[in-house]
Amino acid sequence: MTVAASRNDQETNVSTANSVHAKAIELGKQVVRMTTAAGSGHPSSGLALSHIVVELMYRQMRYEVSDPWNRGNDRLVLSIGHAVPIVYAAYADLGGVVGTDPDQRRPLSVDDLSGLRELSSVLDGHPNPAEGFPFFDAATGSLGQGLSVAAGLAAAARLDGIEKRIFVVAGDGESREGQVWEAADFIVDQKLKNVCVIFSCNGHGQAAEVSLQQSPEAIGAKAAAFGWHVIEVDGHDPDELSAALSSVATYDKPTAIIARTVKGWGVDLMQGSNFHGKPVPADQVEAACAELDATGEGLGASAGDPGRPKAPSSTAAQKAGRSGGLLPFEDALRRVGLAGALEKKRLATRRAYGAALVALGDVDSRVVALDGDVGNSTFAEMFAREHEGRFFECKIAEQNIVSVGAGMSAAGKIPFASSFAKFLARATDQIDMATISRANLKIVGSHSGVSLGADGPSQMSLSDIAYFRSMTRVDNGRGVAACHVFHPCDAISTYRFVELMAEIDGLCFLRTHRPDAPFIYPFDESFALRGCKSLRSGEHLTLVSCGYMLHNVLKAAGKLAEQGIECNVFDAYTFPLDASPILEAARGAGGVILTVEDNYIGGLHAELAEAAALTGSVRVSGLTVNRIPKSAKTADEVFTHVGVGLDRIISAATELAGS
Repeated sequence: MTVAASRNDQETNVSTANSVHAKAIELGKQVVRMTTAAGSGHPSSGLALSHIVVELMYRQMRYEVSDPWNRGNDRLVLSIGHAVPIVYAAYADLGGVVGTDPDQRRPLSVDDLSGLRELSSVLDGHPNPAEGFPFFDAATGSLGQGLSVAAGLAAAARLDGIEKRIFVVAGDGESREGQVWEAADFIVDQKLKNVCVIFSCNGHGQAAEVSLQQSPEAIGAKAAAFGWHVIEVDGHDPDELSAALSSVATYDKPTAIIARTVKGWGVDLMQGSNFHGKPVPADQVEAACAELDATGEGLGASAGDPGRPKAPSSTAAQKAGRSGGLLPFEDALRRVGLAGALEKKRLATRRAYGAALVALGDVDSRVVALDGDVGNSTFAEMFAREHEGRFFECKIAEQNIVSVGAGMSAAGKIPFASSFAKFLARATDQIDMATISRANLKIVGSHSGVSLGADGPSQMSLSDIAYFRSMTRVDNGRGVAACHVFHPCDAISTYRFVELMAEIDGLCFLRTHRPDAPFIYPFDESFALRGCKSLRSGEHLTLVSCGYMLHNVLKAAGKLAEQGIECNVFDAYTFPLDASPILEAARGAGGVILTVEDNYIGGLHAELAEAAALTGSVRVSGLTVNRIPKSAKTADEVFTHVGVGLDRIISAATELAGS
C-alpha cells in the first residue's frame, strides 16, 4: 500500500467517524425532545447507546428499511428496552416502515417522534412489535430476556438456511439476571455464532451504581468463561465499534462486546447523579441540545452520511404451512411404538402428547420442540427421535425455554415448549412478555395437578390453571383470546388438542398428566374451540370436570346412579369456554352444578360461576384442592387428602342433589 493510499484511508476513517459522531448528536437531540414531549421516558439510557445504534443501524446491519418483515434481515433485539427512543429516532431518520402487517405499512417520520407513548402511536414506551413497530421481534423491557429471544431467532435462521446476524443490546445492570446466562449457555451449546450481544456498561442501574459483579471486567470474564469471544471497546468510539461489530460471525463462537458507555452522554445534566427514568425539564431542553452540539464540536463531528443499511445477505420465503392432515390416531400411536395402548385402551396424556407432536411434525416443517431436560417425562423425546434437527434441548432453564420459543415464533416457527407444569411457573414473566408480543407459542405442562402422587407438592402444579385462564378472556387486540387452555382427559382428546393448538395463531397451554388414563372418546372424535362434551345425562344434578379428574367424576356418577341420583356429566376441556350447553342442562336438572378439579381455585369453578352469574338461574358449587398436598403412594390417596377424592365427590353431590 502506498503512503498516499494509506493517508486516504485514514482520512476516510476520520471522515466516517466524524459523521457517526454527528449522527449520534442528531439522534440524541431527538431523544431529549421526544421524551420531554411525552413527559416520561429514559433519555439518559438512550444517549448511552447513541453511537452503538448509529453503528448498528446505519453501518453494520443488513436489512431493508422498507420491509422489516423480510426474513433475510439482520435483527436487533433491544433487551435494555427502556432505551428504545434512540432506536425510534434512528428508524425515523432512515424512513423505516411501521405498521401491524405488510398491507398497512407506512414510513415512520421524524414528526412521528413527538407522539412517543401516546395511545394512538406505534411508539410504545418499551419495544412492542405487536403495536406496529416490526423492526423488533419481541416485546422487551422486563430485563434479562432479550438474549434468549435472539437465540430463538438465530436457531430458526439456521433451520431455514438464512445467513443473518442477530444483534442484542443489553445493559450491565440486567446482566445480573440469571436468564442472561441461561441464554449464554444455550447459545454456546447450539453453536449459534451469528449472535452478538453488546453490553452497554455505563455503571448505573435505576437506584444506584451497579455492583462490581456487573463491571465491564466482570461481565467480560463471565462471557469468556461461558465460551464467548469477548471484545472490549469504548462505546462512543466509532472506529472501535466498527472494528468489533464487523468481526461478528467470523469466529467459531458467539461474540460479546463489552462497550464502556456514559449514561446521559453529551449532557452534563444527566451525568454525575442517577438521572434515570425521567425526561429533561421543558425549560432545559434547548440547553441540553446545545450541550450535545458542543460535545459534537469537541469531537470534530461534521455533517455527512454515516452510511445506509446494506441489503440482506440472503432472503427466504416463509415456509409453507401444513402439507396434509395428521395420521389417524391409531396409526400415530403405532408410529411411535405405542400400539399396546390401543389394546389396553389406556394411555397417559403426556405420552399421547409426544405421539401427537411427532404426527404434527410429519406434516408441518414449521413445528419445533423445546424441552428442559425432562423430555423422557414430557415425551417430547419422541419428537427428538423423529425430527432431531427441529428439537432443542434447553436443559434446566425454563425462563430461557419460553423466551427462545418467542424468538422462534417471531421467525415463523410454531414452537411447542414443554416441561413439568410446576417448573414452568418460574417463567410466568416470560410468558407474559410472549403474550404482549402475540407470540405463536405453545406451552405444554406435564405432571400437572396432584395425580402424580408420590413425588409430592414440589412437583405438582396447582396454580397453573388460574394463571393461564386469566388470559383466556382477554382480547389480544385482534379479536381473539390472548390464550387458549386445553385440559385433556384421555389420549384421544390430547391428540386432537395438539392439532387445534397448531391451528391457533397465539399462546396456548396444554395441561397433561402422569398416570395412564382409560380412553373416553372414539378414535375419530372431534373437538371445537370453546366447546365441551356431554358424557352422561341425568335429571338431578350436573357434574363438570376435565383432565384426569374427569375419570373420578365418571366413577362418582356411576355410584350416584346406584343411589337413584342421575347426573349430567360434562367434560369442560378448554378455556375460554362456551358454558351455555352446561347451564342449559343444569337448568333441567335441579339448577345445580358441581365442579371438580385437581388444582387451586380460579379454574373451572370460577369459569362456570362467572357464566352462571350472568343468568342468575343456576347455582355453582365447586371442589378444588383445598390444602397444600403431600406425598402419598397413590393418586387416590392424594385426592382424598386434598378434598377431591371419590367419597368427597359423592357426598357433595348427594348433598347438592337433595338441596
